[in-house]
Amino acid sequence: MTSTQLREKLRDEIGEIPDSRLQEIYDVIHFFRLGLEKEAPKKSDAMRFAGAWEDMQDFESFEAELKQRRREAFKSRRPVSIPKLREF
Repeated sequence: MTSTQLREKLRDEIGEIPDSRLQEIYDVIHFFRLGLEKEAPKKSDAMRFAGAWEDMQDFESFEAELKQRRREAFKSRRPVSIPKLREF
């Protein structure tokens, strides 16, 4: 069945739905369409970053600098104390 035929069948089916239920049908179709728009990114979108660090000459220095920056960023945070559970 072609997409044009399917659209016609959908119109026919919607035409048979009582007016009091049209809002529900609209909500379902609208929700479904929004879900399609929010699907996971296509592989080509995600793959645009593949190999981004491939030409990096000194990855070890980069990694060490990144770790140092993280330590500095979190240095001012106070440690969270976890209360001890009472033993029964």
